[in-house]
Amino acid sequence: MAQDDLSLRLKDRAVFLPAISSFYSNYIGRQRHGNYVDPARVPAGFENGIEGMNWLNKKDGYFYYPWSLYSAGHANLDLSQFDAGEDMIRNRDRANTTILGDSGGFQIAKGVWEGEWCDPNGATVLERMTHACEIGYREKIVKKKKKVAEDTPTGTVVKDVITEKTIKVDAVKEYQDRLAAAQKKREVVLKWLDGIADYAMTLDIPTWVTLNKKAAESCGVSTVDDAIAATCYNNEYFIQNRLGVANGGTRFLNVLQGSDHEYSDQWYEAVKHYCDPAVYPGRHFDGWAMGGQNMCDIELVLKRLVTLCHDKLLQSGVHDWIHVLGTSRLEWALLLTDIQRAIRRYHNPTLTISFDCASPFLATAKGQIYHENFYPANSKWGYRMSKAVDDKKYSKDTRIFDQVMTQDGHFDVFEPSPISQRITVGDVCYYQAGDLNKIGKEGKTSWDSFSYALQMGHNVYAHLNSVLTANERYDAGTAPNMLDQQVYDHVQFTTIVDSIFSAPTLQEALDIIKYHSNGYWLKIRGTRGSSGKQAIKSKSTTFFEYNQFNDDE
Repeated sequence: MAQDDLSLRLKDRAVFLPAISSFYSNYIGRQRHGNYVDPARVPAGFENGIEGMNWLNKKDGYFYYPWSLYSAGHANLDLSQFDAGEDMIRNRDRANTTILGDSGGFQIAKGVWEGEWCDPNGATVLERMTHACEIGYREKIVKKKKKVAEDTPTGTVVKDVITEKTIKVDAVKEYQDRLAAAQKKREVVLKWLDGIADYAMTLDIPTWVTLNKKAAESCGVSTVDDAIAATCYNNEYFIQNRLGVANGGTRFLNVLQGSDHEYSDQWYEAVKHYCDPAVYPGRHFDGWAMGGQNMCDIELVLKRLVTLCHDKLLQSGVHDWIHVLGTSRLEWALLLTDIQRAIRRYHNPTLTISFDCASPFLATAKGQIYHENFYPANSKWGYRMSKAVDDKKYSKDTRIFDQVMTQDGHFDVFEPSPISQRITVGDVCYYQAGDLNKIGKEGKTSWDSFSYALQMGHNVYAHLNSVLTANERYDAGTAPNMLDQQVYDHVQFTTIVDSIFSAPTLQEALDIIKYHSNGYWLKIRGTRGSSGKQAIKSKSTTFFEYNQFNDDE
């Protein structure tokens, strides 16, 4: 079976980046260095073995797609140590692939990377250190779990018992340790990004962290001003310590955040100089990443991008990449293509706009599989994910997976992939009744862990194919209703975007955007589930909305 080269279909369109799951990359890398998957478990139809599931492999992949995103939040950041599970990323063919490295700002905001992340030279840290000095020592309750054997009438039972102990803590040292933890992570993240990525995002502290008390406490950032100052400190550290493109380092994207329009504007004004060659000659950042409200509110997206153009911060050969974080809606794939083409036409002919999501992996983790795409004219476009087949009766069934899905009535439509065409239904529904799993028990599911990996590979292809097909149909003249709203402005999105970026002055461009703020933009549904109307009304993405829809990041 021939390789499906998806790169041939991209052409001049915005680039979707699958956000690679470390669970998935483990199978690629570890199989290279041993039998992570028992050879007897590898599907007979996999002529190139597990390596065929690696879409970054131009030679052996069952489908080839050279662009992806990988996050520091999921990675082993120590590049000095061999890690087979990282091999898909670390030892890729750099000449034929492009990896965007996510710095892990999301992990800071979620409290995974604990530490004092406020600007170490700022007023907030000075105030907290002064307070720690005044306290001196404080009492802290330490909880410890231990196992205790207890005799009962039916025999000895081992129970978990929680014990508590009160200790004295040096408040100053404790706070210094938090500052040191943040600095250590700052250093290893920069080194990791420089080592593995072609493009990478700077280490930002999203402003939505200030809307959640637990998140704010874990990273020390409780105000928008602190989030901006902390990000500027990280930016300055990256600027001064980056390896540099000339020395083999990555190109950095200056991250824009802000939970509403006002804070987004404040953030932009605070960080825009990091992309200015006049301010940082030879060390400036190389593009932009759109986070917070900048990625889910089309009015703000257009205002921000047209401002970049007129501020001379989107110059060809200097700032050639814009990434839009966590975007899974097909309509946004189309409108980002329209925006990229307009910017290339009038401002920067070498610009690439990319966007990412982790939906193919998250869907599998939730037991779902992609099986159908839909592109009806003047209606909603998308892809369907439904509960995947999990039945022990299929364990020894050698029929091709995608054929069984329709033959046995599981789905009316099942769109195949180079993965689903090479595996049997028994390859996925591996356990039969009576089989014991890896922990020696018979479970309810017919899936083992490799079953998830197989379906993740299928889902990645399905998502890529849906994005590419949507763009092809859009270019052929069919549009979803979100981008072809005759009832509102009697023009298509393409036409409006062209007029914005062709406007001779910034004010004229902003006037065009404002003209449509109570019409066209109201129906452009945001990437976080809110409609344009909701975005216009509140001018804000709440913390709840962000976390509800931000699984893609």
